[in-house]
Amino acid sequence: MSKFGVLVMGPAGAGKTTFCNALIQHLQNTRRSCFYVNLDPAAETFSYEPDLDIRELITLEDVMEELGLGPNGGLIYCFEFLMQNLDFLTQALDPLSEEYLIIFDMPGQIELYTHIPILPSLVTFLSRQGPLNISLCAAYLLESTFTVDKAKFFAGTLSAMSAMIMLEIPHVNILSKMDQIKNVLGRKELKRFINVDVQLLQEDQGEAAEGDPSSKDLLMSGSSFKQLNRAVAQLIDDFSMVSFLQLDINDEDSIAAVLSHIDDAIQFHEAQEPREPRDAQEVNYEDGE
Repeated sequence: MSKFGVLVMGPAGAGKTTFCNALIQHLQNTRRSCFYVNLDPAAETFSYEPDLDIRELITLEDVMEELGLGPNGGLIYCFEFLMQNLDFLTQALDPLSEEYLIIFDMPGQIELYTHIPILPSLVTFLSRQGPLNISLCAAYLLESTFTVDKAKFFAGTLSAMSAMIMLEIPHVNILSKMDQIKNVLGRKELKRFINVDVQLLQEDQGEAAEGDPSSKDLLMSGSSFKQLNRAVAQLIDDFSMVSFLQLDINDEDSIAAVLSHIDDAIQFHEAQEPREPRDAQEVNYEDGE
């Protein structure tokens, strides 16, 4: 039986759990079934109690205390432990029908999505390549305030692209917290971030500054930094893979639009059983009714 799911991920502060909450509320409002899985072993509070919680298996706090690891090392250990205990996922997810949208709330450490092979292994297990046969996509959130700092925005774009290449599943990239930049960017300029225009990065570069070589301002405006930016821009342009949806969780239409793209990516509606039409009401023609 096919199943459908979305991995909600991105850097810390992007609003992943907030988006999950808004998505669950929208699904409930439209009378649609969902199953909420928390895969962040460092999570603390939730507006909606997860249906499955990795903290029932292992927590980051316990790992750091017992093994003396830091947050990043502890998180990697937690996922390695999860990969050794995949029955924890199978027992909960295998019985679900195709009517459910399985929402996976992921941690905020981007190293998991960019260059550590643990998450690709987990995706293989969850996806149609593995035993759970979930039609899976990733929703990668990037905070919209990154657009104020173009170099920061393109670093985030590069991370999103790296995750797309690493995970090899359909991807939906999202600019979150759009309400925070409503009066900061005009519609025309914002469009250049939504459909990533690499010229934005090059336009922001002026003449190289002079002064103390150890100065941060000089470092961030020097020729080496410009060359790095040009290389990043060229890489993004060559792949031409990244564009963003706009998300404002206070706007129901915005949430619905993002969900529509997720449904298209996982082909959710194509797999749903057509509903039987109501039986036609009987009409007594003899009485003229």
